[in-house]
Amino acid sequence: MDISDFTSMCPWSEEVNCAITVCDAEGVILYMNKRARETFASHGDLIGKNLFPCHSEQSQEKIRHMLATGESNAYTISKNGQRKVIYQTPWRRDGKIDGMVEFSMVVPEDMPHYIR
Repeated sequence: MDISDFTSMCPWSEEVNCAITVCDAEGVILYMNKRARETFASHGDLIGKNLFPCHSEQSQEKIRHMLATGESNAYTISKNGQRKVIYQTPWRRDGKIDGMVEFSMVVPEDMPHYIR
């Protein structure tokens, strides 16, 4: 699969207002939307590269756990003066975990929280 496969299947993903990165079950990056490519432009073209060397041992363990169990992971970070929500979840093909997708969204510091 290459970037044209993802952009043809999900054309909206290229210009949505969040960063989307998709990897396969071995951690090889298959797709990064425009926002993700801009975010990591200083690291060069990461598509086709393995994401494990870019992460700490603790993060690598978390990714491997998600790929093995199908569990999702969510957290917030502050980076470059922005607060972001990171949501990582395995994706499946024919019911089998085939990789992981990460959504990174900028959120306001005073984001409201509602109980419904």
